[in-house]
Amino acid sequence: MSVILALDQGTSSSRAVIVDSSSKILAVAQRELPQIYPQPGWVEQDPEAIWSSQLAAIRAVLEQAHLTASDISAVGITNQRETTIVWDRTTGQPIFNALVWQDRRSAPLCDLLKSQGHEPLFQRKTGLIFDAYFSGSKIRWLLDNVEGARARAEAGSLCFGTVDAWLIWKLTGGQRHLTDVTNASRTLLFNIHTLDWDDELLQIFDIPRSMMPKVVASSGECVKVGALLPGVPICGIAGDQQAALFGQMCLKPGMVKNTYGTGCFMLMQTGDKPVASNNRLLTTIAWQINGRVEYALEGSVFIGGAAVQWLRDGLGIIGSSAEVEALAASVPDNGGVYFVPALSGMGAPYWDPNARGLIIGLTRGTTRAHIARATLEGIALQVTDILTAMQADSGIMIHELRVDGGASANHLLMQMQADLLGVPVVQSSTPESTVMGAAFLAGLGSGFWMSLDDLESRWEKGESFTPSITDEARQTQRMRWREAVERSRNWSQEEPA
Repeated sequence: MSVILALDQGTSSSRAVIVDSSSKILAVAQRELPQIYPQPGWVEQDPEAIWSSQLAAIRAVLEQAHLTASDISAVGITNQRETTIVWDRTTGQPIFNALVWQDRRSAPLCDLLKSQGHEPLFQRKTGLIFDAYFSGSKIRWLLDNVEGARARAEAGSLCFGTVDAWLIWKLTGGQRHLTDVTNASRTLLFNIHTLDWDDELLQIFDIPRSMMPKVVASSGECVKVGALLPGVPICGIAGDQQAALFGQMCLKPGMVKNTYGTGCFMLMQTGDKPVASNNRLLTTIAWQINGRVEYALEGSVFIGGAAVQWLRDGLGIIGSSAEVEALAASVPDNGGVYFVPALSGMGAPYWDPNARGLIIGLTRGTTRAHIARATLEGIALQVTDILTAMQADSGIMIHELRVDGGASANHLLMQMQADLLGVPVVQSSTPESTVMGAAFLAGLGSGFWMSLDDLESRWEKGESFTPSITDEARQTQRMRWREAVERSRNWSQEEPA
């Protein structure tokens, strides 16, 4: 048997998946991964726990499928992005816990650099905005706050890596320090035009270049695994959202995918030229394959499925997340209720950390069903805002939205999304777009699959949802939503916890 081993290292779990040549998933193993919350706004993970959970998932999936290293053609890796790990080059020991992408402790540094007028330079070179979300300010915090870190870094003895680089370091027994272009493009330190770490940006952050990993393509053999899987090549690497874009086979400019998870992440493939955003979206690298770099526009919704979890855990109006669809469907409309789920501030295109959640339009006739319906609409309306901004930035009107992630199984939410966008919403036949993207990149890079056309033919459409409301109804709903958003903005003067 010849298969691909795809690793999906996420914020809450590490998974290992076996994929065969017909792109069928043969086996899956998953291990939970805890987060650490030292104080409000701080989010950490133990780097060794990240590795041990991923290692346990690899061993479990191989045992489950009765496979050995000789059965594996290549390994693909996809990972939580922006999460920052710094370790000793000689001992391999992390100097501190990983600072998770959600961590806000470096926000004051971002505010300082922004006040000094640096943001336009960073936007032009990296395609990103100044935010604690990205890795650059996290590295600087570690160098400034971990005893002895600055001196060790300047002596060349420390390595920085996003999670992919940490896993590769571990998989190769500490022999290789590298990342791919998609993960590098999420650091605020990588020039997406020259495809190299940028000395000017490193200098502004006061980060030694010696800490940076070598940058490789997203597909193609980059290194062989060590003792765990002797001789097996790693041939695919991509951050989770870029992997999902590839897994959804969004290979042409204007194709868009949205992943509905705790938050929502939308990417539009824009081809071989980066599109600068006038609407506070991110310009990022989609992938590099066969020497060709393709780019994407990205927008993030901070609170997607987490809004439904809040209905369950915070308000107690549903017993399980699965109940929300039937409850919301029990009323014909929202009864005039709008819910802006800015429970952690607002992401694109607003980027307002001081926005707060708002439920407006309540009357004596409002029921928990109206609030449930308004919650689903709030998720769909946030996604609609991002897609509207993407169409404005790119000048491309989309023809469909491809969707994945846990909440994409909610048929009412998907119908609301189609109604608000005015275009069909199309599910993939497999919800596993992220890990399939890692498998596809590895299979393409190893010759397991021969071409992009070969892969594209393997993507199968699942259920589709077509718009069913009038343009007038759509515009009215979106107008009222924008009014509600404005009332929620700039409410708090503190960073959200």
